[in-house]
Amino acid sequence: FALSHDTTIRIDVGGWQDNFKSEEKRHTATTNVHVITESFDIPQLGRQRRIWIYLPADYESYHKKYPVIYMHDGQNLFDAYTSGYGEWGVDEIIDKLPVREQCIVVGVDHGGEHRMTEYNPYDSKFGKAEGDQYVDFLVKTLKPYIDEHYRTKSDVKSTTIAGSSMGGLISFYAVLNYPKVFGNGGIFSPSFWIAPEMFSYARQHLNAKSRFYFVCGDSEGGDMVEPMKKMVKLVRSKGISEQNSPEIIVKGARHNEKQWNGDFPAFYQWLIGKSGSQ
Repeated sequence: FALSHDTTIRIDVGGWQDNFKSEEKRHTATTNVHVITESFDIPQLGRQRRIWIYLPADYESYHKKYPVIYMHDGQNLFDAYTSGYGEWGVDEIIDKLPVREQCIVVGVDHGGEHRMTEYNPYDSKFGKAEGDQYVDFLVKTLKPYIDEHYRTKSDVKSTTIAGSSMGGLISFYAVLNYPKVFGNGGIFSPSFWIAPEMFSYARQHLNAKSRFYFVCGDSEGGDMVEPMKKMVKLVRSKGISEQNSPEIIVKGARHNEKQWNGDFPAFYQWLIGKSGSQ
């Protein structure tokens, strides 16, 4: 509202927040979601973290192996009770699919005050970078544990890493650094703005066999759409086809879990080969 002269505005408040009972938080994770441990060791950082796992509905009935998606911000993936701003609903989305299309999803909780440094391979105003140590943890500690204790398809084509915002940034970096481990990246609303060095690094390290799914909303702010478009252009200049690097910009979508919940089904269908190439 732009004031051009002295103005009186009358505002009638419909109801004060204190007059309403706050909605009680409840657990929403489905029966296919389990907590592996509340305190999984991260030796590369000297910390511990809660690890979640989603197992397909037929996991206990058959002895087949399953593809795996590794995801960040585990608090927000499955359970409204642990989420800060709503959940992705990854479990409900996959539960609705035919069992033959379901996969394993591993969620790693973010580190609270360490989130901005763990998800960034470059120093920033938030502190010294810890992204390399975090990605090394995923590859050298967590993935070997998951492959040993669960029936996984451990090959590169069957292994995906995905996340949003800072999680999108570190997912992209993980594919660059370990193209023989992560074959696919789900790059949701990536925070490329905080790491301009990522563009020159990508120019040197992109692997033509890597697959990326880029998505963001056009109402997330000026630092979201253009950097993502720039990165998509760079990715495609390295021989990665449009089919293997789709770019989706959702009209009216904002930077939140509601958007990523809406984005996840199309990403998953692309991932399993119902669109794009495998």
